[in-house]
Amino acid sequence: MNADSLLTQVEQLFNLLESHKVDYVLVGGIALLTYVEGRNTQDIDLIMALSSLTKLPEIKIENQDMYFARGKFGELQIDILLTKNPLFAKVAKNFATTKQFMDRQIRCATVEGLILLKLFALPSLYRQGSFERVGIYENDIAALMYTFKPQMEPLFAKLKKHLNTTDMDEAHRIIADVETRIQRFRKSSDQT
Repeated sequence: MNADSLLTQVEQLFNLLESHKVDYVLVGGIALLTYVEGRNTQDIDLIMALSSLTKLPEIKIENQDMYFARGKFGELQIDILLTKNPLFAKVAKNFATTKQFMDRQIRCATVEGLILLKLFALPSLYRQGSFERVGIYENDIAALMYTFKPQMEPLFAKLKKHLNTTDMDEAHRIIADVETRIQRFRKSSDQT
């Protein structure tokens, strides 16, 4: 799907969500584009309740488990993070804001919400050996941290309730690595 087709399909999806009065929060690559440039994506990621998903027969669900669903709306792939997961529900409730996207206002995860979701997913992606997705997620976090300088300790405190000790240790290592990259970049750009 090319970029124009993707944006057309996304616009049609937002029209559908609005017409059915479905609560959602935009997350993932398209949400990231509302904060930083240069992120490519071929799908859309939303947080929503399972009950909202049942109001949308136009979305053809391809697979679903307790916390995730994947479906298609026309050619557009939709990854849905279900609010049955306590962290997804927390991001939807406490880490969402209204952002301008194209010609409309949408509910979108905040910078902190996006970082929480990426850090939550990364330890699992490491275990799965998903090198490409690990790189994308770490770069997303780095771009957000570089641009917005969020306070990480409060986010770690929230994340601690949703990850085991081993995964929390991994999240701390990931952020330490990202902070080192940012410092190295700032130092290099200051010297030029």
